Amino acid sequence: MHKLRIMLFAVIMILIVLIVYLFLRQPSFGKLPAGKRLERIQHSPHFKEGSFQNLSDTPMIAGSGNMLKVVKEIYFKKHSDIKPRHTLPFVKKPFPVIPEISPVITWFGHSSYLLQYIDTNILVDPVFSERASPVSYIGSKAFTGSNAFSIDDLPAIDIVLITHDHYDHLDYHVIRKLRNRVPVFIVPLGVGAHLEYWGVDPKKIREMDWWQELNLSPGLHLIATPARHFSGRSFKRNKTLWTSYVLFIGNYKLFLGGDSGYDTHFSEIGTKYGPFHLAILESGQYNKMWPNIHMFPEETIQAAIDLHAKALLPVHWAKFALSVHPWYEPAERAAVRAGEVNLPLITPLIGERIVLKTPGVSNHWWNHLKPHSGINASYKISTG
Repeated sequence: MHKLRIMLFAVIMILIVLIVYLFLRQPSFGKLPAGKRLERIQHSPHFKEGSFQNLSDTPMIAGSGNMLKVVKEIYFKKHSDIKPRHTLPFVKKPFPVIPEISPVITWFGHSSYLLQYIDTNILVDPVFSERASPVSYIGSKAFTGSNAFSIDDLPAIDIVLITHDHYDHLDYHVIRKLRNRVPVFIVPLGVGAHLEYWGVDPKKIREMDWWQELNLSPGLHLIATPARHFSGRSFKRNKTLWTSYVLFIGNYKLFLGGDSGYDTHFSEIGTKYGPFHLAILESGQYNKMWPNIHMFPEETIQAAIDLHAKALLPVHWAKFALSVHPWYEPAERAAVRAGEVNLPLITPLIGERIVLKTPGVSNHWWNHLKPHSGINASYKISTG
């Protein structure tokens, strides 16, 4: 009987190892850099001791926090309004073939948005899958209404721009669908390994290190700039870079923030390249246990000030519940602080277009969906 138990235990362990191995073999996990790509990474001044490093020391979990506390927080201390109780409102119209001369921005929830300028369409961090996950059956699910758009709704894309390789910013299914449709994919150093593994022609991929510049076309210039975050799609972290971008587009300057904790790099970028007509910065999925890798909304406002931004579009909210705060809190707290410091805040509905020449300001649309608002299901969708 004792030998039988040992054999049974051994069989169970082998099965577990096999299941984990097969699970991690799914193509959505991507591929780590190798060969000439890895050689280039090893020459980066930001790659040290086998991984990319932030400019400042950046513990993933702060203070007395640990993974056990993180798990307890996520599974047992979630706010009752971590997800909307009703469908998020959205605007869905056909995209113009030739947009206005000033840049036009369309936000799709979380960190996905489309930048249109004259004859160029730039798609940033496109995530249109139902879950921010390597698989379709587990992981945070998109809020109803935030999933109103798909790749097939968009105009022809000229450039896909990625800030880092996390699942809520780099969508395997989107890349597979766009791999033969898009002529240029711009990614941080090392992320090209994922794209190439997923079938993107290597000739289409442009990988950038911090402070590198790229001329895209007349009137379109891109600079990769630092962020304070991390990377990785499986157990190995920081083998690819994470970044923000400065975009000169016509007569406008935009800061495209990606994910980042607050740090001095915002002030440095603002001094070098500011002022910006618009900063697009994360404001969501924050927590006191990981304050170094995601900003609290008040820090987002300060980052915009450091950048010398004339206006702020807060993103990284209204699609996935990746922390425990109420879904509407990032925009609400940002709006309060922006009002205190007189910073114009732009908070469009999902799918609503922002013309940068006349961007407008916050309309606080989320207030209609808060529990005390007494909303009923009839207030849902604006089709415009």
